[in-house]
Amino acid sequence: MSTLRRLAAPLMLLCAASTPTFAGQQHIVQPSQLAATVEQHLSAEDADRRAVREALARPEVREAAAKVGLDLSRATAAVDTLEGADLARAADAARQVHQHLIGGASTITITTTTLIIVLLLIILLVVAVK
Repeated sequence: MSTLRRLAAPLMLLCAASTPTFAGQQHIVQPSQLAATVEQHLSAEDADRRAVREALARPEVREAAAKVGLDLSRATAAVDTLEGADLARAADAARQVHQHLIGGASTITITTTTLIIVLLLIILLVVAVK
């Protein structure tokens, strides 16, 4: 028992003495900068989700989904579960659909229909995998 005390005592003394030294160290990234980065990331994800929801709400998208037999209500419900690369892909497709439709076209072209189907398939595949 005394051998254990002789070994433990210097170790505890070393730990106690070194604690104040490490407590004064600076962080590599300031907490405010870290919080700002997290907030920026969350804002970007919110914008991506908003773009996908807006695309799915368009009547042209609803019509295209009905024509190919895709369940749009399931895709709409899945938007909140998207994250990372899947969310970015869906948002890119949604923005492309929006750009094609906002250009004033009164009819849907093959390209726009293809983009709509890709958007819906991305969302449905992600939901199926999860």
